[in-house]
Order: sequence, then C-alpha cells, then structure tokens
Amino acid sequence: MAKASNNTSIILNFALVLSLILITTIAESRVTISAKSKASVTLVCNSVTAVNKGDTCFDIAKSFNLTTAEFHAINPNVNCDALFVGQWLCIDGFEF
Repeated sequence: MAKASNNTSIILNFALVLSLILITTIAESRVTISAKSKASVTLVCNSVTAVNKGDTCFDIAKSFNLTTAEFHAINPNVNCDALFVGQWLCIDGFEF
C-alpha cells in the first residue's frame, strides 16, 4: 500500500512540475511591444500646404498627385476627420 501511495505521489509531483514549466514557457513566449523596441522613423517634409475651407485629405492628396497611402505616410498624426483651416500638411516628403 505504501508503495502505491509513493508512486502516486511521484506522478503527482511530476505532473505539478511539468505544469509549472509549461505555464512559465507560455507566459514568457508572449510577444510584447514597448516604446523602446519600436523602430525609430524620422520624417522629413520638403513642402507643405495649408488646409482651406472644405478641403479633405483625399482632395489634398489628389491635387498633389499623392495616393492616400503616400499622404498618410508623410502625415501620420493627421486626423482627416478634424482638419482645420490653416493647418499645415506635408505634401512632399520621405521617411528614413
């Protein structure tokens, strides 16, 4: 009887240790992104234009032969739903 109890104890301890190892592995394998790990991008704007009454991001991009993707790449912090008259927008630039 003592031998069966001892075997059960060994199996339970093994299962406990294995579970702990698996939980630790899963917790440590998650992907975390911090401000330090993000690539640093520098934007350079060569030319700007001012927003006029009724302008939209699409209209401005179209008038300067930019795709919407290009426009947003050189104006990453612009909220196109909240443009205001006189706001400066980059119309020619690049990132490095």
